[in-house]
This record gives sequence, structure tokens and C-alpha cells, in this order.
Amino acid sequence: MFELVIETDFSAAHNLREYKGQCEKLHGHNWKVQVVLKAEKLDNLGMVMDFRDVKKIIGEILNKFDHTYLNDLQDFKVLNPTTENLSKILYAELKSSLPKGVKVDRVTTWESDRCGATYFE
Repeated sequence: MFELVIETDFSAAHNLREYKGQCEKLHGHNWKVQVVLKAEKLDNLGMVMDFRDVKKIIGEILNKFDHTYLNDLQDFKVLNPTTENLSKILYAELKSSLPKGVKVDRVTTWESDRCGATYFE
């Protein structure tokens, strides 16, 4: 099994509905996202996938979140825009965007240098 690890970031604001504390107020983060992809086989160039292609796919997904108020996005009309839910949504969107044979292993989203959440199946 082979793994690729890609880290990127985006900025967005949110507030946690029904949270009793400061995070109920509007605030923002410079989110860091770590994506781990896996594959059993390499392509004819000896790669799981070209990093350039992976970064493009991730960038297109994150573009809809970057510099937004997450609560306004359709994904978070019902779900609270927690770091956990953000990781799960990014995982699902990435999973449906990858070529055959490449799978998402996990997505970790960091809201600060010391606090993050991982989603995997």
C-alpha cells in the first residue's frame, strides 16, 4: 500500500450554534487541511497520483470554503460547522473526485496549531 500526504490551508469564519461559550460568537480560523490518499498500485510513472493533480482537486474543493462564512454554506445549514463535520465533508467531496484506484484514507482539519479533527471510514 502506498500513501500520499498533502497539506494545504484556507481561511473562513463560523460560529457554533447552541454552543455555550465563546465559539458561539462569530470567529475565524486559518484552517490547515491534511489529506492522506492511498493506493495499492502505482501508475506507469511510479506514482499514486501526480501531486499537481491532487493539489488541483483539493484546491477546487477548498475554493468553495475559502474566505466564506461557513454557516451560510449549504453543507452547514443543518450541520454545525465544527472541525469534525468539516473533515467529514471534505473527505466525502474528495472521495468522489479521485480517479479509480486512488482512495482517501483520512482527512484532518486543524482549526489551530494544537486543535484538529480527523475523519476516515
